[in-house]
Amino acid sequence: MDKIFLHGLKADTLIGVYDWEREQQQTLILDLDIGTAARSAVSDSIDDTIHYGEVCEAVRQSLSNQTFLLLEALAEYVAELLIQDFGALWVRVRVVKPGILPNVREVGVEIERSALDD
Repeated sequence: MDKIFLHGLKADTLIGVYDWEREQQQTLILDLDIGTAARSAVSDSIDDTIHYGEVCEAVRQSLSNQTFLLLEALAEYVAELLIQDFGALWVRVRVVKPGILPNVREVGVEIERSALDD
């Protein structure tokens, strides 16, 4: 299995459990590690891999239209999107909510999921 990664992807969404958090969208930072079959290394064809530009667009667009209470639910949503819509074999999704707590640079969650988990 090969791995494609996108680190530092910024996406806006409505998230939080407190009313003040839900007054406007917040910018989150995502690190995505995506397992894919190794076919493209031999074929040199974009059709044999996961197009990371399309992943960026799909994640940003999808999150901008969703609302979440918890980072865990958002991470699960993104993992499912990558597995179902892009055929990822395995994913690691790290979501950071920067600057939300005083004197804490970032808080977040990280999950791993496999297409075999379904």
